[in-house]
Amino acid sequence: MAAGCGGSAHHRRSVRTAPPPSPPTVIAAPTGIHKIQHVVVIMQENRSFDSYVGTYPGADGVPMQNGRPAVCVPDPRTGFCVRPFHDRRDRSLGGPHSQSDAVADVNGGRMDGFVAQQMGARTGCEQLFNPACGRGQAAGLPDVMGYHTGADIPNYWRYARQFVLQDHMFQPDASWSLPSHLYMVSEWSARCAVPGDAQSCTNNDVTPGMPPDFQRYNQGIASPTPPDYAWTDLTYLLHRAGVSWRYYVFKGTEPDCQNDAAVSCAPVRQGPQTPGIWNPLPYFDTVQQDRQLGNVASLSGFFAAAKAGTLPAVSWIDPNGTVSEHPPALVSAGETYVTGLINAIMRSPDWSSTAVFLSWDDWGGFYDHVKPPVVDANGYGLRVPGLVISPYARQGYIDHRTLSFDAYVKFIEDVFLGGQRLDPRTDGRPDPRPGVRETAPQL
Repeated sequence: MAAGCGGSAHHRRSVRTAPPPSPPTVIAAPTGIHKIQHVVVIMQENRSFDSYVGTYPGADGVPMQNGRPAVCVPDPRTGFCVRPFHDRRDRSLGGPHSQSDAVADVNGGRMDGFVAQQMGARTGCEQLFNPACGRGQAAGLPDVMGYHTGADIPNYWRYARQFVLQDHMFQPDASWSLPSHLYMVSEWSARCAVPGDAQSCTNNDVTPGMPPDFQRYNQGIASPTPPDYAWTDLTYLLHRAGVSWRYYVFKGTEPDCQNDAAVSCAPVRQGPQTPGIWNPLPYFDTVQQDRQLGNVASLSGFFAAAKAGTLPAVSWIDPNGTVSEHPPALVSAGETYVTGLINAIMRSPDWSSTAVFLSWDDWGGFYDHVKPPVVDANGYGLRVPGLVISPYARQGYIDHRTLSFDAYVKFIEDVFLGGQRLDPRTDGRPDPRPGVRETAPQL
């Protein structure tokens, strides 16, 4: 018994009391902009602010006096001028919209070159939606002076009423679609003389995707050479930080010629595996070197991710020609397509943490009355519609601040990258870009 009692006492002395359980770890809820965990940029095509929301109440729209447009743009054919008018037609042709056309439309700030540019566009075009070939008319009037109202594009106006309308959103450069899409993902448009050498890239927002000898190419003597975009784009920073991204491409055709000054061209197929005007990322060295080509995906992947609640942190969505609203595509087809995208996001489990930025890549030759601010040698370009759609957007708010697609990049950098910029001095991959767009004081 003694031994047994002694053994029990020893056993009792050797047992250690378990420590009390630790309190559960409390993860602080995100605050401020970090409530946003998904950014979706939807980019449509070729509409000016005044042509879509120029009569939206409270916006900086078409100047009116006694309910009548107070501006009149000269028509060199007739010697008279043309006032903005309500164009109810679903299809338009717009005007030419290369860099030289932007300069002519702005005309030193007078904003009066739109009719002359449309009327002076080349004739004999086989592909009327070529930027060099716009010459549409509505009821005898140049349709570049036409505008739509909420009766024509009810969903876009409904988004403005329910969320945020940006009435000083400018395209990032004063040129056509390709440079604008390059700015959307990289803040620059350039041509690189040496493949793989970022330091060989030089500023170019006219023909960044054309081969160096594009005159011989236009004459049919030389074969097209795929461009090499060697400078740094935003996906480089996202990949390095482990931030998910996708660039969703709607299969179909491109509406532009690869050379924006070409008179005509055969339709160009578009898809995730076909780099082009609206799908430039596969031509970026960074995307290839980071093995991120698979992140350029079909639009069907977007709908699947939205339904499953697995949207990437950053998404870009580009249309095909049919739903792009790029003349002569139907406005209604584009609005229906965009509504479907936004409905998918709103029904997604990710909606509560998502911000959608909707805009149009360039002005398409359509009239706008606001002189673009000067940021650098490339821009800004002309004003385009901008909408912010999110559970956190202030209902019915009109944002009058000066903005461009640079603001999208800056917001993504602030939310996901701790404010890291596409800055050659700090991003670890220097290139000779003329400046850091996100830090422009006008923005």
